[in-house]
Amino acid sequence: MEQGKRKSAKQESTTKTRSGSSLNSVSFEFFAPTARTVTLVGDFNNWDPGSHPLRQSDRTLWKVTMRLKSGTYQYKFVIDGDRWEEDPLNPNRVPNEHGTFNSVREVP
Repeated sequence: MEQGKRKSAKQESTTKTRSGSSLNSVSFEFFAPTARTVTLVGDFNNWDPGSHPLRQSDRTLWKVTMRLKSGTYQYKFVIDGDRWEEDPLNPNRVPNEHGTFNSVREVP
């Protein structure tokens, strides 16, 4: 099984909602030349593998951009529907109840 290499998530822009709270445009990227599907899961989408699929920008790089409020979020990538992996290029992580780690993203 091939271990994918990922680029770390990055913030792109900030906008205000009607309530005045800021939403930040945050991009996530994943390098996986052999993957058929890649999705982003985390506490921002109730760990639902169907809610945030990444799109291929070329044959190897997968990308998604989300709008998130300021805060701390835990996340993982799901490869081909069954392989849950943390972001190896993001050193911020916490242990989870499954004996593995979740990546942690701070959104200002």
